[in-house]
Amino acid sequence: MNLVLAIGLILSIGLFGSLAFRKLRLPSVTGYIIVGIILGPSVVGLIPLETVERLGVLTDITLGIVAYLIGGSLRVDSLKGLGRSILWVTLMQSIGAWIFVTVVLTPAILWIVPEASFWQLAFPLAFVVGAVSSATAPAATMAIIRELRARGPLTTTLLAVVALDDGIAVIAFAVAVGVCEPLVKGVTGISVEAALLGPSVHIVLSLVLGLIVSAIPVYGGRVVRSREVELGLIFGTVMLCAGAALWLGLSPVIADMTLGFVVVNVMHRGDEHALLGDVETLLYTLFFVLAGLHFDLAVLSTAGAVAIVIAVSGGLGKYAGTVAGARLGHAPAVVGKYLGFALLPKAGVTVGLALLAAEQFPSFGPLLLNAVLAATIINELIAPPLSRYAITRAGEAYPPPREGRPTTSR
Repeated sequence: MNLVLAIGLILSIGLFGSLAFRKLRLPSVTGYIIVGIILGPSVVGLIPLETVERLGVLTDITLGIVAYLIGGSLRVDSLKGLGRSILWVTLMQSIGAWIFVTVVLTPAILWIVPEASFWQLAFPLAFVVGAVSSATAPAATMAIIRELRARGPLTTTLLAVVALDDGIAVIAFAVAVGVCEPLVKGVTGISVEAALLGPSVHIVLSLVLGLIVSAIPVYGGRVVRSREVELGLIFGTVMLCAGAALWLGLSPVIADMTLGFVVVNVMHRGDEHALLGDVETLLYTLFFVLAGLHFDLAVLSTAGAVAIVIAVSGGLGKYAGTVAGARLGHAPAVVGKYLGFALLPKAGVTVGLALLAAEQFPSFGPLLLNAVLAATIINELIAPPLSRYAITRAGEAYPPPREGRPTTSR
């Protein structure tokens, strides 16, 4: 199949599938992924495997833009204003998910896949998936906050955490890949210092690349006045940064995240993010349908069991980490009690990092990717009611005023 036809099918059927799922009051992300599964080689086969592999460049481009938007959401002035409790909660809930998934999933894989090697499959897969699980999808969270007109300490902390923990997940993923690559290859006798040195250098060089490339929009943006030209400049720079990172063997996600961070803080404007928002639906349709195309029903029996373990252990880890972070940071009681229920949504960063991991570790890549996709669907189905429960129980949901009655500010 030619690529133009494949992209047309992905966009048209993906968008209609998303609308159908919304009618059923189900998340759009779930609709995109399921449309991809149906179109892919494992079900209908409308888009063959060879075409799916050739479409990989679209995943790289979209993931680069997602990373750019993550960096652009981290404004220095906002970070300075965050309280100690928010920083503690953000760090601990990410670490909690990473540790819980690793500790629970490692023996689970050895039980589900009896022939699995501990050091070459079970532990590396669990450690990488644990890092991926530390991310939270902001879109679903924002939708519920708007719906409930929520405000209060829990809501404030929730908004800050979902803005920061994707960045932590990207760094955690880079560390996990660096630690696990030698293990999967059978390299032994590596010290802890040596295991951490490689990922550290990789992260620093990726940061430097993002800083260097950021000079293009920072200086070029001074002479650009047209909205259309600005959009082209941002798209071009994001792809240039991602492509250079791939060429140099660095992390395109970290490089583009750095690019977004520098642009939004040096230029002191968020117009570029509003520009990219104009094509956000298009990008996410491509991204999640492409992810669904990689789904392999042949490994579903194994991946399904692993997905349940990921969803449960990741949720427990985030809840336990939130409680610990709230205590360490002396957060209000409602934060420690309810915030963990609102940190379950998974989407762009989780799926994107899983796609990268599948490429990085071909020996267990299909199992990892299929398990994470299935866990994402599970999370997207159970997360909205749990988030709604947390905000309501915290007393921060404000129902719309009744018709004919005056409103009062609260």
